[in-house]
Amino acid sequence: MDGYRLVSEVPVRFSDTDGLGHVNNANYLSFLEVSRIDYLRKVVGRVRIEDFGVILARIEIDYKSPVLHHETLLVGCRVSELGGSSIKMDYRIESKNDGRLVAEAKSVMVTFDYALNKPVRVSDEWREKMGAYDALA
Repeated sequence: MDGYRLVSEVPVRFSDTDGLGHVNNANYLSFLEVSRIDYLRKVVGRVRIEDFGVILARIEIDYKSPVLHHETLLVGCRVSELGGSSIKMDYRIESKNDGRLVAEAKSVMVTFDYALNKPVRVSDEWREKMGAYDALA
């Protein structure tokens, strides 16, 4: 998948579909989450959920093509911009079955200290790792 080093494979379950046999729009959020968590694990080395230290602040999805329950999806995820406490990510979802574009999405995560209940600055460690992985300037 061009421009995406991290690509997660997500099989579509029958329970992901609606009465018409298409994947319900709400399930795309879960597909993106799989890839986002894979990114945090692989790139910044966070394994346990309590160590992630982020909250999802915004997400937008452009649906391009319907998906059926027998398909497998490829979900590309990359960091596009680092702010003070924000991490902007881009996503691309393609059908592994035939390569067609299924959806494109963007999200904003905020690094968050749950003990203090407030946003915190993106750490230098994360900036270095994400910047190197996704070739951010």
